[in-house]
Amino acid sequence: MDEKFIANIKEKLLEQRATILSALESQTSDLKSLVKPIESGDEVDIASDAVDRTLLDSLSAQDANRLKMIDNALERIRTGKYGICLGCGKEIPQARLEAIPYAFMCVNCASTAERRNR
Repeated sequence: MDEKFIANIKEKLLEQRATILSALESQTSDLKSLVKPIESGDEVDIASDAVDRTLLDSLSAQDANRLKMIDNALERIRTGKYGICLGCGKEIPQARLEAIPYAFMCVNCASTAERRNR
């Protein structure tokens, strides 16, 4: 795989990582404000706060998962294994890596894994 391409992907991954960390920090601040005791409020307010907390929790989990995948991709770059499908061992097409820089499987293997997990 082209070193210039990998350098560009690494830059993208580092930018995405910084964005996620910033968003998680912001969500943590938002969550802290939601967790403050509710001094007064009707059932709608309480339900709304519960929905907000659940949404923040799920967003944090999604971001945390994506952050882990980005860190794994950066590690594969460091070890020279980036762009190789972990399923079949073939090279992942550059178009897929441009679209999803932290992809660790080719489309065929990812589709197969997704069908198995349903």
